Amino acid sequence: MEKMLSIAIQKSGRLSEKSLDIIRGCGIEFGNDARVLREVADNFPLEFLFVRDDDIPRYVAEGVADIGIVGRNEYDETGLELEIVRDLRFASCRLSIAVPRGSDYKGLKSLEGKRIATSYPRILGNILRDAGVTAEIIVVSGSVEITVQIGVADAIADLVSTGTTLRMNGLEEAECIYRSSAVMIARPGMSIDKKETLHRLLERIDAVMMARKKKYILFNLPKERLDEAASIIGGMKSPTVTPLMDPGWISVQSAVDEERFWSVFESLRAIGAEGILVMNIEKMTE
Repeated sequence: MEKMLSIAIQKSGRLSEKSLDIIRGCGIEFGNDARVLREVADNFPLEFLFVRDDDIPRYVAEGVADIGIVGRNEYDETGLELEIVRDLRFASCRLSIAVPRGSDYKGLKSLEGKRIATSYPRILGNILRDAGVTAEIIVVSGSVEITVQIGVADAIADLVSTGTTLRMNGLEEAECIYRSSAVMIARPGMSIDKKETLHRLLERIDAVMMARKKKYILFNLPKERLDEAASIIGGMKSPTVTPLMDPGWISVQSAVDEERFWSVFESLRAIGAEGILVMNIEKMTE
C-alpha cells in the first residue's frame, strides 16, 4: 500500500496559486474550497495542509508535514536544516538594499555603521558578515519602506518587484543582494515508503516543468535542408522526420526551448521551412 505524503502549502496568495497549479498539472485531483485547511487528494497518496508561508519550514522540520513548498527566502531566514529537493523556479523575487533617493551608494561598504531595517535579519546579517560590513540591523515585520522616513533606519533591505513602493517612500533600489524562488523542502529521516511516494511526485513535477520550458514544432522542409534544420533545432537527440508525397519534401517534428523559439523560427524560415505549426507541451521527459 502506498504511503501517504503530507505537503504544506501557503493557504492563499500567489505562491499558493502557482503551487497548486503545478500539482494539478501532475494529474493530481483535489478540491477547490479555499476554506478547507486540510485535504486529501482523490487519486494520489498526498495530503495537503494549508498554512501560513512562514510556518511551512517549521512544520516540515517538526514532522507535521513531510514536504512543503515555500519561498527560499522564508526557508533561508529560519536557518533550519532541511533538504531542498527541487527549485521550482516560480514566484521569483529579489532582496535589495534601498536607500534615500539621490544617496551616494557605492556598494555594501557604504552601509558600514548604518542602521538597516529588514524583515530578513538572518539573510541580511550573513550577507553583511561575508562582506565584512558592521551595521545595526533593525528588525521589522512589515512596512519596511517607511522606516527611513520616520528616522528609524538609514537604509532598508526588502523584497522588491517593481520598485514603485520604494519610490513612493522616497527610496531607490541600490543593489540586489539575494534572489529567491519557490522551492520544495523535505524533512530528514523520511521513511522509505514516503520517499518512494515523493520520488513519484517529483517525476511528475519534473515532467510538467520541462514541458513548460518547451514548444513543440512541426514544419515542412525541402529534404536537402534537413541537416541545417537539425543544427538549428538542437536540443533533443534528433527530430522526427516523415516523408511527404512530394519526394523532395519532408515533415519535421521536434521540441525546442521556449526562450529560443523565435530565433529558431526565423532560422527555419530562412532555409525554406513552410507551414510551421507550434503547440504547447503538457508533459515531457528526456
